[in-house]
Amino acid sequence: MKVIVVGAGVVGTMHAWHAVERGHEVVHIEREAEARGASLRNFGQIWVSGRAGGEELDTALRARELWEGVGARVPGLGFRAIGSLTPVRNELELAVAEAAVARPDAAARGYKLLTADEALAVNPALRGAFDNGVARAALWCERDAAVEPRTAQLALRESLLATGRYTFLPHREVREVVGENAVRDDHGDVHTGDAVVLCTGAWLSGLVREVAGEIPVRRVRLQMMQTDPLGEPLTTSVADADSFRYYPAYASPELDALNAGQAQDPTAAAHKMQLLMVQRLDGGLTIGDTHEYEHPFAFDTLEDPYEHLTRVVESFLGRPLPRVRRRWAGVYAQCTDTSRVVHRQQVRDGVWLVTGPGGRGMTCSPAIAETTANELGW
Repeated sequence: MKVIVVGAGVVGTMHAWHAVERGHEVVHIEREAEARGASLRNFGQIWVSGRAGGEELDTALRARELWEGVGARVPGLGFRAIGSLTPVRNELELAVAEAAVARPDAAARGYKLLTADEALAVNPALRGAFDNGVARAALWCERDAAVEPRTAQLALRESLLATGRYTFLPHREVREVVGENAVRDDHGDVHTGDAVVLCTGAWLSGLVREVAGEIPVRRVRLQMMQTDPLGEPLTTSVADADSFRYYPAYASPELDALNAGQAQDPTAAAHKMQLLMVQRLDGGLTIGDTHEYEHPFAFDTLEDPYEHLTRVVESFLGRPLPRVRRRWAGVYAQCTDTSRVVHRQQVRDGVWLVTGPGGRGMTCSPAIAETTANELGW
């Protein structure tokens, strides 16, 4: 079988991976020299902790298992089973964490409520949170993990190229679906396979609109930043309790009480923010993020969100943040029904569109691609 994959982000790359793993030939087409969208502009978190119970959690857990397996074969992914800590500061936040630990699926997530001393032993860099009394406890999620988002696709591609069954075609924008199982690129070349999978990320206009019309997927903009090396290990991913407000796993009467009784910082509320933080292999910290849903998106990156994140991080670390090396904005595609993991649609004979995992793409892409492969009988 020959599979044509359009889009070299993590969703497209994982579709190529599964096709090659099953012995098929893959032609992988990308309009840029490399993927440059949300697949690179994220935390690299394999984030199990906040997922909704049911299909979303099942997908995340299966993906986490696949990431670990692929990571053992492709060290360039930088897979680390580091877990995460969410410090909680008061009774309202603690109640949400306790409700999470009481969930029927808490054991599958590896949830555990840690005392301040236990949390500090797990992640000594959080001395500001646990030594200085900012936080009284922490929600630990053992199943969370991390990879390196800016190099993962490159490492996967090197491994795919070594199989001899994979061809990468950069600088080619697919402009048209022609007949069955075939697309034409902007060089005029037609690529025909037994199946075509369009993994176009946040590119929802042009070809996608032509073949699929208006789909139930929206674009979401975020802002993030990365620092110089911290100078010490940050042994876990870190979230703040504002993350409880945005992840479905924490929906509970206790979360309702938190929302009613404790307002977010005005900057955090205005930009729909939470803190997520991961240490890169070079020691720097990736920190974010904001959420913007209304179009047209601003083309400026705003300073207020970065100042808020800096305050929160410094309170957790108990020290100044290292110099910020880079700031960026990104846009991802998210199903408008946020309970759906992905939008998968057959748009022509032999042609499928897979998009919309936004906010979950890095976590869930191996399992999303595996499901596509199973459903298409690869």
